[in-house]
Amino acid sequence: MPNHTAMDPSRRRWLRADFAAPRPAPCLPWLDAERCFAHCTRCGACTAACPEGIVAAGDGGFPAIDFARGGCTFCGACAAACPADLFAPERRAPWHARVVIGEGCMTHQRVYCQSCCDACEARAIGFAPALGTVPRPVLDDAACTACGACIGACPVGAIAWIDNGRKQARAGEAGTLRETATG
Repeated sequence: MPNHTAMDPSRRRWLRADFAAPRPAPCLPWLDAERCFAHCTRCGACTAACPEGIVAAGDGGFPAIDFARGGCTFCGACAAACPADLFAPERRAPWHARVVIGEGCMTHQRVYCQSCCDACEARAIGFAPALGTVPRPVLDDAACTACGACIGACPVGAIAWIDNGRKQARAGEAGTLRETATG
């Protein structure tokens, strides 16, 4: 008898006629995606518990982060609310991820914008003056928590959340994703 609790995202994409490269939403902090797909009951307790309102039902009803709604504060409410005890908050980092700013950033078109910097509570995004153009964003990887607040704040969707070298979440599709200089 087939296991109906497991989900195959590639099959769901085919049924929706979505043949583009997969862009799965980020899993919740301290939650392993494989464990989630295997054991999550999709009860919605983590969604209801999130004070930021960024946890939403993703593919197949599994919980996912929607950075278009805001950033994660790593409060742990989602982990505490899970009746299936799927989270592992004892890990040091909530996830192994980083944020990159792509070429779609408006500063590459000489448009002054610092929305990502304004949204970054960790102050991991700064702007370096550039001769003859507007200041360009510089991301401090050591200070970045990958909370995602900058993703939803970017008006052109030029910021991506990266996990294990794969593009995971993006607020929009503007520009080619290529890292900016880091400092």
